[in-house]
Amino acid sequence: MIPKEITKDLSLPALLLDLDAFDQNCQIIAKKANGKTIRIATKSIRSIPVLKRIFQTSPVFKGLMSYSPKEAVFLAEQGFDDILLGYPCWDYQELSHIAKLNASGKQITCMVDSIEQIDHLNKIARKENGFFYLCMDIDMSTTFGSLHFGVRRSPLKTEEDVIQLTQHIKESSTLELIGMMGYEAQIAGVGDKVPSQQLKNQAVKFLKKKSIHEIKLRRESIVQVLEREGFQLEFVNGGGTGSLDTTSQEESVTELTAGSGFYAPLLFDYYRNFRFTPALFFALPVVRKPTSNIYTCLGGGYIASGPYGEDKVPQPVYPPGGKLLSFEGAGEVQTPVYYEKETLEIGDAIIFRAAKAGEICERFNEIICLSKNQVVDRYRTYRGEGKCFL
Repeated sequence: MIPKEITKDLSLPALLLDLDAFDQNCQIIAKKANGKTIRIATKSIRSIPVLKRIFQTSPVFKGLMSYSPKEAVFLAEQGFDDILLGYPCWDYQELSHIAKLNASGKQITCMVDSIEQIDHLNKIARKENGFFYLCMDIDMSTTFGSLHFGVRRSPLKTEEDVIQLTQHIKESSTLELIGMMGYEAQIAGVGDKVPSQQLKNQAVKFLKKKSIHEIKLRRESIVQVLEREGFQLEFVNGGGTGSLDTTSQEESVTELTAGSGFYAPLLFDYYRNFRFTPALFFALPVVRKPTSNIYTCLGGGYIASGPYGEDKVPQPVYPPGGKLLSFEGAGEVQTPVYYEKETLEIGDAIIFRAAKAGEICERFNEIICLSKNQVVDRYRTYRGEGKCFL
């Protein structure tokens, strides 16, 4: 935990990274690889120096998964290679740039799940005299009666869907399928230990257990189909931080993806099998004291994306015992915090944790790095680099 005293000489609000906890999380994630490599999800990091630090901790970490074509180009310009776009994209200008980078020796792989995307990439590659590496995204959601358990990603669900797509890839000399991805979001991205949701937690736990076996079989069958179609895949990507333990056991998977676990934000407190140490915090200054037990901070409305709920709101963690006000929450310009016993002064800091990992980096130009409760470095975020990709 980062004590508020460390913020006395800092310009607040500030984003803080406990490097000791962060490095420990890197080691724990690396140990979960089970003989596979781990690709880093950049949307959960959003800082070049932090990405470089992860790579330095273990040779297990190999490759990046970006979330935007502009970001992929930026990462390539920063010296990174083996970049996988985690989502399909349509940006003609940036895809043209990627096609040229690939032709010059870089490896930036585009995600596809439809004929329209393949045709679009093929036209761009031909016009630019470029080349595209492709990864096929397979739907890993599961269905129980009328219940769709998972997220709405790829339309590719069956062997027939995949075969239809491979025919279009084979017809092009400017496209090469080198990878397959299946993200089991219902395992990796859904908490099953959320406070005050006991019934839902039990249901999610049950559905996760039922889904894991089906996911394994589907992934194996699609890999076999692609091999029969003559494709020699360089990688089969699966999972996320929340499913490292299960996805790493699948023989057909060659690499895992991890991102949020490095920072260990609030949402990952709500996983039964997740045991990482909180590493990323933000500090807000107390600028008002409207009553004896309420301390109002400047800023703080850093609400995480996803379905609306209390689990998406940042929480005060130090001094301990702070609570947000139910009628105000975390606000754009001010965040009041109630303390029953704590005595704070105007100018003091309250330390918070964000619900999700990388999103908070969009609010700050730099990450102040701490070790043994001392400031030891400052890392620029994407925003600090003058970049905003989504």
